[in-house]
Amino acid sequence: MCNYHFVWIPKYRRSILVGKVAEYTKEVLEEIAKELGCEIIALHVESDHIHLFVSCPPRYAPSYLANYFKGKSARKILQRFPELKSKANRGKLWTRSYFVATAGSVSSETIKRYIEEAKSRAD
Repeated sequence: MCNYHFVWIPKYRRSILVGKVAEYTKEVLEEIAKELGCEIIALHVESDHIHLFVSCPPRYAPSYLANYFKGKSARKILQRFPELKSKANRGKLWTRSYFVATAGSVSSETIKRYIEEAKSRAD
């Protein structure tokens, strides 16, 4: 398995990932991970960005994983919360860009701790 830390943001870094939207986003990302045979090591949904630390089979390129998680989650979130379409540019919930790093240069435990600490600061 390969460990990846992904971070991505909504269009215009709008603070839309709150309340029921945030909870549903977590559910959707967990479903997608399961579908791909990935294990979520840490997940934190902030109002304006997402941290996803995931362990996935090496058959998936990081770019494929990022696009799959972002694409499928956007479709499901916009379907469940159509009012967000007005805040999404041309139906695009996420920006095109994302950050990804492997756990090679930093330990998996360090990345997990960073995400967990960010989660506790937000609560």
